[in-house]
Amino acid sequence: MSVPLILASKSRPRRDVLYNAGICATIRVSHVDEPAVVLHEATRLGMTVDELPVQSQVFILAQAKAQAVYDTYREVRETAAAATGELHVCRPLQEGFDVIAAREPISQAIERHGGMTAAGRGPLIVGCDSMFCIGNNAYGKPHDAEHARERLRMMRGKTGTLWTGHCVIDAATGRTVRAVSHAEVRFCEYTDEEIERYIATGEPLEVAGSFTLEGFGGSFIESIQGDPSGIIGLSLPTLRRLIGDLGYSVTDLWNLNRNEQLGINPDNPKAPRDNVHQPGDGWIDCACGKKHWGVNGASGVLLARRDAATGEVTHVLLQHRAAWSAEGGTWGAPGGATADGESPLEGALRESYEEANIRPEDIDVVGSYREDHGPWGYTTVFAFEKPGHEVRPRANDDESTEVKWVPLGEVGNYTLISAMQRDWPQFVDRIKSISAAMAERDRAAADAAGNAADEG
Repeated sequence: MSVPLILASKSRPRRDVLYNAGICATIRVSHVDEPAVVLHEATRLGMTVDELPVQSQVFILAQAKAQAVYDTYREVRETAAAATGELHVCRPLQEGFDVIAAREPISQAIERHGGMTAAGRGPLIVGCDSMFCIGNNAYGKPHDAEHARERLRMMRGKTGTLWTGHCVIDAATGRTVRAVSHAEVRFCEYTDEEIERYIATGEPLEVAGSFTLEGFGGSFIESIQGDPSGIIGLSLPTLRRLIGDLGYSVTDLWNLNRNEQLGINPDNPKAPRDNVHQPGDGWIDCACGKKHWGVNGASGVLLARRDAATGEVTHVLLQHRAAWSAEGGTWGAPGGATADGESPLEGALRESYEEANIRPEDIDVVGSYREDHGPWGYTTVFAFEKPGHEVRPRANDDESTEVKWVPLGEVGNYTLISAMQRDWPQFVDRIKSISAAMAERDRAAADAAGNAADEG
């Protein structure tokens, strides 16, 4: 079993560097405010951002990105470990949808499939950041054609240095290692017309230094001294050294074979390569006659809000699914495929944060329901806002067009995704029942405390 690697970046070039090296990484965007992070560190050191060396800036940003993703995973683990209530299992292909075939405390399910909560090794979280320097000037992403044009004209015929910071965190232990790689890049004497045609591709606008090695810009690079993969945004030799310092071999991360890299299906060499973006993504052919998303299954969070005074359920949080997704345009609970190494509960907590901004530390898990089809299953995690906390939903990625709190009595007015449409009556009964039991316990505890005070 390979050790999962989590890339704290949505950079396709970095992902491709890993993929071509036999590592299909899980992608988790850090959402770090990069200028604010650099400014904070420069201020702490008593200098301006311009005075902070480029090597230090990429070092700082790489660590900030890895740390942000690590913090999210830590919160997922802690919330999962604190989960209460029961897991109910339905096996529709055997007993039908109306029968609860099994039930057990969630704590037992976690013990059986602890995921990252019980992992002794990994996953490894990798953060990177790159900046390009010519002379004393540093260049990040130009973002627009005007700045890209200015930089490309300045760079032609010159040599610059591409600095890339790396940070690796072992999520199992919290140990952190860091390093910076660099390479010298010599540009040829390209023409103004070539600059304009390059800008028209859009490629130089969102890459450090306004150029790429592996894309259109590779034609303008005359020579390289140093690590080529570092120029693309992630140095494989540096990564190998860092994970070695954590006690791993790079071969521990290999989770692709050569056929998968080349897009060859050994059962059908003519079959097109599946559009699998990261570990856990992919379709499962089910005995029910449908295809289901998630090679490890899938899961999501049905989050409810309770009245602080009465304990009654007042709202649930729903996601309006993007048009391109399965059953696009419908509403449902945020969720998605379970990644390699995750438990269904952990996957639900992570997906709901990524898609709907449901922060794990703001909710209490109070039960779950698993629709088990054998080789595939979907787990719905029931949760309430923590007392004193407020979940502020928003669409964090392109899988949602809207995420919002919906009054419980109005859910029936929405076009729900088919599975939730079928399950909604039992779901609403269950969250109401759980909420009522919690309110009764709270009243009993308050009465006991009052009696103890009277006796005192």
